[in-house]
Amino acid sequence: MRTWLVSAVVAVSGLVGVSPAAAGDGQEPVGDVRRAVFVGNNWDGTATVLAPRSFEQLGRIDIIPDREERMAEIALNPERLAYFVAIRELIGEGHHQYVDDMYSSNDGRLLIVSRPSFADVVAISLRTGRIRWRFPVAGQRSDHMAVSPDGRRVVVSASTANTVHVLRVRDGEELGSFPSGGSPHESVFIDGGRKILHASIGHVYTPTDRDLADPTKGERVFQVVDARTFEVLRRYDLRRTFDRAGRDGLSTAVRPMTLSRDERRVFFQVSFFHGYVELDLRTGRLLGVTRLPNLVRDTPREQYLLDSAHHGIAMNPRGTRLCVAGTMSDYATVVDEATGRRGPLLRREDGKPYWVTQSGNGRSCYVSWSGTDEVSRISYATGRIERTVDVGDHPQRIRNGFVKRSLVAGLPDHVPDEDVQSPLPLRSSR
Repeated sequence: MRTWLVSAVVAVSGLVGVSPAAAGDGQEPVGDVRRAVFVGNNWDGTATVLAPRSFEQLGRIDIIPDREERMAEIALNPERLAYFVAIRELIGEGHHQYVDDMYSSNDGRLLIVSRPSFADVVAISLRTGRIRWRFPVAGQRSDHMAVSPDGRRVVVSASTANTVHVLRVRDGEELGSFPSGGSPHESVFIDGGRKILHASIGHVYTPTDRDLADPTKGERVFQVVDARTFEVLRRYDLRRTFDRAGRDGLSTAVRPMTLSRDERRVFFQVSFFHGYVELDLRTGRLLGVTRLPNLVRDTPREQYLLDSAHHGIAMNPRGTRLCVAGTMSDYATVVDEATGRRGPLLRREDGKPYWVTQSGNGRSCYVSWSGTDEVSRISYATGRIERTVDVGDHPQRIRNGFVKRSLVAGLPDHVPDEDVQSPLPLRSSR
């Protein structure tokens, strides 16, 4: 049964993957808002809303209220229909992809969501639950997004068009775009929002995963873009960097990333590698490679989920701990940044951890278990799971954000990081 929102009540804010000081929530709540945690359930087409402290489920938002209209359009367009099916089979593991990424407008009025199978970005009114604006991306699939620190712009990767759109949050107007490589993926605003750090991952859905077949994966880029002019300022030659350091076996497909407090170092995961890489953003020099346990040594690379050995990483505000998702090995763990020593491997049978986000208060991290439809909160200090809760079908992206108090009954005022005192108003549909 799908739950539908009567009065849309949630707003997402924050930057995942940025410097630890900002990674939790981007900014402090202002005025008629309070904190919440949002989980995008990709196969379900919903977003689950959680209270940060208690981790209680507050409600669920329908992200595809226009599903019938979109399906009718796809059925009448042979090219769109072919891609729609291909996305389901090659990337969605037999499921449609309805929610990849989501952020809110800073005023809490709009929820901005990228919907891969519908190849678009929509803004959902948090008062009515209706779509305020819709932007069809170039090509046939939308993917990861990022919101500028001032909340005015959102960037979205158009996977099959090798481009990244820059949209105005309030009305969906395209402000510009910039080129990427094959399958544009992660973007992060840096330098106070003046630049964008962006990576493409290549053709992760192909079966040509052996070292000699690497060129068939397409162009993979790691670049810095001017957030005002959208000019590509720098492209890092990771192949040359890795080879010079004797790491010729490392893939150049940059996956999730997180930055040091001063944004001088970036920590990122790459395809097929169980661990993460550390790079100096100013010099482009490889600073370190940290290996973590590979618990699936007998699993062929061709069976890795979209080439992801690991997919999810976040650093605490002090820059001393990294929270890591070992996707193929079904574990999450906390790693000491200075020594590379890890804490206990936190496992859920068939869990398939697929994203990591720092908590709003910086004391813990959130991990989505896409295989078991759960989200866990993990303490940076102890490296242990504090709580695990059920969410919707195939949770992926987790974002910190705000709930507008005027839309939720019974909330206390002026209590920092408090929990909601009453559930969100929902009604059942089909």
